[in-house]
Amino acid sequence: MSRTNDTKTVAALDEAAQVTLEPVWLEERILDDLMADSPAMKKVLRVAMKIAPTSSTVLIGGESGTGKEFFARIVHRHSQCGGGNFVAVNCGAIPDTLFESEFFGHRKGAFTGADRDKPGLVEEAHSGTLFLDEVGELSLAAQVKLLRFLQERMFRSVGDTALRAVDVRVIAATNRDLRKLVEQGQFREDLFFRLNVFYLHLPPLRERRETIPNLVSLFVHRFNGLFGKNVSSFSKAAENLLAAYEYPGNIRELENIIEHAVVMADGSEITERDLPDFMFRNQLLLPGPQDSSDASESRVATLAEVEREHIKFVLGLTNHNYTEAAKKLGISRSTLWRKMKEYGLNE
Repeated sequence: MSRTNDTKTVAALDEAAQVTLEPVWLEERILDDLMADSPAMKKVLRVAMKIAPTSSTVLIGGESGTGKEFFARIVHRHSQCGGGNFVAVNCGAIPDTLFESEFFGHRKGAFTGADRDKPGLVEEAHSGTLFLDEVGELSLAAQVKLLRFLQERMFRSVGDTALRAVDVRVIAATNRDLRKLVEQGQFREDLFFRLNVFYLHLPPLRERRETIPNLVSLFVHRFNGLFGKNVSSFSKAAENLLAAYEYPGNIRELENIIEHAVVMADGSEITERDLPDFMFRNQLLLPGPQDSSDASESRVATLAEVEREHIKFVLGLTNHNYTEAAKKLGISRSTLWRKMKEYGLNE
């Protein structure tokens, strides 16, 4: 991990913790640090800051866990409606039968069980932002109702006869390819164009690894405070694991990994033993090939040599606890014994 960047980020967080300030100040103070000079993320942030002051609709794409809601909140807080509510809704969690009631509210007596007037999400977001997470999960029937609202910015509660207008900014997010869904007839083309006024794509964490150290610092700081811990450093082996892991769950998975490590750490240093077991599977914790001006002089290790060294490393990591070593390697204990004998590691 980058010690300079880590110190800088944590220092900003420490200072923010000692002063009562608006969350937007904290964002502005550490946002550049979190981007860590990543060209891809700097570009996303630059576009986000440009479109934030407008009322334009924004569509944010990217894999699950890449920080889509985080960026939606940045756009909201730097917009003209930043003082209003930020209302987030998971579109995939609302059944078709409840869509109108949840989005537009209902009047008392509109249906069985409606014993009082209930405002909908759209009304709650008046003068603020409505964040439609996983918008690609909406059914075609729900898409028609959402499209009508986006066109008119007016709605009618279930059981009401009057139309009401609202001033709402809409930010949508999806981990699916909406263009492909349009081609397949699963997403309305007119709704896609309504949502896709400005598009922000968040690359997966594996494509912006330079941001990992500062994200780690942020999460360590958070969980230190939450669990009363005093973690301040990482062992070299732990750093190597964090740097080499692919993070299929992106930032959300990294956050979970750091929470696990902080809880498991015995002292101020996180070691490889404090990281989740699944990070060891299929990881070759070996030094990379040495640079050489003459490639012909470099010798490429055989697969057997690489496997032998990896098994040797994990055995040392677990103090020759064969059950634990086999678990970390993702093989059975009998297979481990056979490979140890094959490579002369059982002596």
